[in-house]
Amino acid sequence: MYEKILVPVDGSPTSLAGLNEAIALARVMGSTIKLLHVVDEISLMTSFEAAMALPPNVFDLLKEAGQQVLSDAEARTKAAGIAVEAELFESYSGRVSDLILTKAKEWGAQIIVLGTHGRRGVGRMLLGSDAEQVLRQSPVPVLLVRGG
Repeated sequence: MYEKILVPVDGSPTSLAGLNEAIALARVMGSTIKLLHVVDEISLMTSFEAAMALPPNVFDLLKEAGQQVLSDAEARTKAAGIAVEAELFESYSGRVSDLILTKAKEWGAQIIVLGTHGRRGVGRMLLGSDAEQVLRQSPVPVLLVRGG
C-alpha cells in the first residue's frame, strides 16, 4: 500500500519516535524509507539570536550536524532491514513544511511520517507548527507521531 515513506528527521527524540513508527510501518508494507533533514538557514539568519554575532562557520556546523542526524537515522533503518535513502537539503527560503511537501512530491512519497512536539497555546503560536502545515497541505496521507 505504501511503497515510499518520507520521514523528516531532526535528531530530536520526537523525530526518532516518528522514525521508529515509519520503520514499523515499512516492515509490514515492504516499503522504502526516504530520510530528509532540512538545514533551515533562513530561520537561523532571521532569528533573535542571529542579531548577536554568529560564528562564520555556523552553516558548515549545521550541515555537519544534519549529516550526522541522517547517518544515525540511516544506520537505524538499515539495521531494521529496511531499504533507505537519505537527503540533506539546504533551505535558503520558505517554511520547512513547504520544503518537506516539495520533496515528498518530487520523490513520489505515498505517506509522510513525522514526529510532532504537540505544542499548544503560546508555544505553538511563537514556534509555529511545521507538522500542522504538512498535515493541512499534504496531497498524501500524513502520520503524526507524538513525542514523549
